[in-house]
Formats: sequence, C-alpha cells, structure tokens
Amino acid sequence: MSTREQWGTRAGFIMAAVGSAIGLGNIWRFPATAYENGGGAFFIPYLFALLTAGIPLLILEFTVGHKYRGSSPLNFSRMNKKAEWVGWWGVVIAFIISTYYSVIVAWAISYTVFSFNLAWGEDTEAFLYGDYLQLADGAGQIGGLVPSVLIPLALVWIVALGVLFRGVQKGIEMANRVFIPTLVVMFLIIVLRAVTLPGALEGLQAFFEPDFKAITSGEVWVAAYGQIFFSLSIAFAIMITYSSYLPKESDITNNAFITGFSNSSFELLAGIGVFAALGFMASQSGLEVKEVVEGGVGLAFVVFPQIINEFPALNGLFGVLFFVSLVLAGLSSLISISETYVKGFSEKLGISRQTSVLIGGGLAALISLLYATRGGLYFLDAADYFINQFGVALVGLVEVVAIAWFMRKLDTLKNHANLTSDIKIGGFWKFCLGIITPLVLGYMMFDLFKQNLLREFDTDTGNYEGYSDIFINYSGWAVALFALVVGILLSVIRWKNKEKLDKEAM
Repeated sequence: MSTREQWGTRAGFIMAAVGSAIGLGNIWRFPATAYENGGGAFFIPYLFALLTAGIPLLILEFTVGHKYRGSSPLNFSRMNKKAEWVGWWGVVIAFIISTYYSVIVAWAISYTVFSFNLAWGEDTEAFLYGDYLQLADGAGQIGGLVPSVLIPLALVWIVALGVLFRGVQKGIEMANRVFIPTLVVMFLIIVLRAVTLPGALEGLQAFFEPDFKAITSGEVWVAAYGQIFFSLSIAFAIMITYSSYLPKESDITNNAFITGFSNSSFELLAGIGVFAALGFMASQSGLEVKEVVEGGVGLAFVVFPQIINEFPALNGLFGVLFFVSLVLAGLSSLISISETYVKGFSEKLGISRQTSVLIGGGLAALISLLYATRGGLYFLDAADYFINQFGVALVGLVEVVAIAWFMRKLDTLKNHANLTSDIKIGGFWKFCLGIITPLVLGYMMFDLFKQNLLREFDTDTGNYEGYSDIFINYSGWAVALFALVVGILLSVIRWKNKEKLDKEAM
C-alpha cells in the first residue's frame, strides 16, 4: 500500500486545484483580454480553447501525476530518464514565479489596510508608485528596502510556508477549504454590489457586446488559447504534483472538467464585477467605458482605488472585500506554486518536507526581497513578462510535444485515465494534444520570438517610466534562460532514496 501523502477527500483536491487555477490573473487579466478581443464574441474561441486545450491538458497532467505518483521531475524521469529536465524546468519556473508573486500578494495586504481610511487619497497612481512603492528613478536601480512592502511580504511567507510545513491534508487541503469558499462568497458580494451601481449596465454592455468580426482574426484565437493556458496553472508542475496525492481510485477526467469549468466560471464572475465597477467609474467621470478600461497591476492598485473613492456609501468595506479577495486568490496560488519545488527538492535530495520547506521556501523568500526594494517593480515586470511568455508557454509546448511525439505516452495515459473515470477519453483527446495544442503553442512562441528578437521591445509600460531596451531585454532573457539551465543541472544530480520513492508509489 502506498505510504505517499494523500488528499483527505476528493473535494479537498478539487478545492486545491481550483485554488491554484484561480489567481490574480483571473481578476485583472481576463476581463481586459475579453473586452479587447471581441467582448461577448470572445467567449466562442475561449470556450473552444477550453475544450480543445485547457481541459485536455488538465487531464494529461492529472493522469501523469496520478499514474507515476511523484513530483514533476520524478514523473518525467519515470516516463523516460532523458526527460527529467523537462520536469525540473517547470519546477524552476514555479520557483521564480513564487519570488515575485508573493510581493503582489503583499501589496494586496497593504491595500486591504489602506481601504479602511482610503489612505491612497485622490491621486491613486501617484500614491502607488510614489508614496507606497517609493519607485526608483530608473530601471536597474535597486535602492533600499521599502518597509511598507517588507512587513506584509514577511506575513505572506509566514502563512504560505506555515501551510506547506503542515503537509498535504493538514496544511494545503485545510487552507484551501477556507480560502476558496471565502473567496467565492466575497467576490459574489462584490459583484452584487457592483451591478447595482449607477452606470453598471453600460459597463456590462461594453463587456458582453459581441464583435463577431473580431473572431475572424487569428490573434483573437491565440489570445483565447493564451488566456486558457495561463489561467489554469498548466505546465509549471503544479497540477502534476497535486494529482500525485490522489488516491488510486480517482475520477481523473471528471476532476479536470470540474477544475476547468470552475476556473472559467470565476473568470466570468470577475469580468462582470470588474466591468460593472468600470461602468460606474465612467459614469461618474463623464467618460466612455473604453476610456477607463485597464488590466494588470494598474487595474487592481490604481483604477479600483479610484472606483472605491467614488462609492456612494461603505466604500471602505468594498475596498476591504476586493483586496482580501486578491489576498486569498494570491495565497492559494502561491501555496500551490511553492509546493512544486518543496516536493521536488524533498524527493530529489532525500530530505523531509519540513527541511525542504525551510530550504526551498526560505530561499524563495530571501530572493523576493529584491522586489521589495525601491527598484523592485522594474525587476518584477521584466521577470514576469519573460517567465510567463518564454517560460510557462515554452515549457508547455516542450512538455506536450515530448509526451505526445517523442515518448509516445498518450495511449498509455489515455488507458490509465479511463480505468477510473466516468467520462472516457479517446481519439479526440489525442488529436487535441498531438495536433491542436502544439500548433497553437508553436504559433504563440513563433510570434513572441518575432516580437522580441526581430523588432525593438515595446517599452511602453502605461503606468510608470524609466525602462530601457537594454534593461528589460537583458534582465528578462537572463531570468528565462536561468530557469532552463538550472532545470538541466538539477536533472544531472543523482536521486536519493530512489528505491524508497518507488515503493511509496506502488
């Protein structure tokens, strides 16, 4: 009988998987992406992408984790010893993401406190970059640590590493059983309040009004696949690691469908809440909705504080609900991201979970201090852009091509998934992973390399100045290549207690 850690219940696994998928990007990336790519019409390519790439990839990663029962590097090693580096590549990417993702969660904690007395004032942009982040004059400068970021950052790591320290059932599962229902309830309250505001209907009309001409554009379809790919926590070892803790008799395909549709449902909910609030802001300012639409950091920490300032009543409460939602979404994702390298290091080096948390999590927390400095936002932006585009997407392409075409494991994995699943997969699943997904990801990679290598990088950040082509390119490419090189080097290290790991997986 397996002695490997396991989820206590199926609901616990689903909560954790959904918690990983639902992150900050659902709230601040999806609404703007949908609006800019056809509004209501965008949901056609989005749903198609979910069914032909998102859920098939979830089934693939759930099956890999469930069948081989190890961390991502160990599972790739069990499929083929020469493929171990692919697993490590994803783990190192997750490690890098955790170092700066934690800082954004720290900002959300600070803004939760600021919400009580609207401490950001009238000029929310100046407050964020000047008063709060104390942003350095130019990119490449580090400057000193910013205490207002450092203190909540320490709290983020204490919570995240504390949860990981307690293990799968008592830590990750228990935390997500609290975080995810609370997040959903809070965001429902936000949406219900937002849709009752003056101008909310104009905002929703802008969000849902379909531009069917847009879906004839290849770029819109690529945007739909990109949104699905980035929002489901695919390709950086999370879902493979989480599914390795499933009991032997687990419905893999059902779990994938539930996770995929839960994530998309929350994205739709976020879009409704965000655009209802943007409609209110536009009506209060006498502007059109398209003039106030923004995504990313600017939406959460500049635009939303402006919206909260305009609230007719209980604006502080709305602010607390919104930023606590960001904290919960961010923490659940940070915990899942960190679990990939905690388990990977633990198995590779033959050390306990607790030791691995202290070493891996401690190192990530130490590196995250770079992003808590006055120049931290510049480094964060460069790392995030290149890791997300040339890390996550590229390793996803390599992963699916390696499994489908080089190791030819799709039939083996299909048969394993069908053993315990109510929904059976077959030729269409193989076609999606063997043809559709590689073609779409391959085109995305080609287009991204063309943009960043054949023409000057676009340094227009929209919110802050001081970037240079040299800084953004050299620092960004250095981080992206670092992930690949370290992944390859880690695969060379000999496994400790390999026989014990194999017995645990039986």
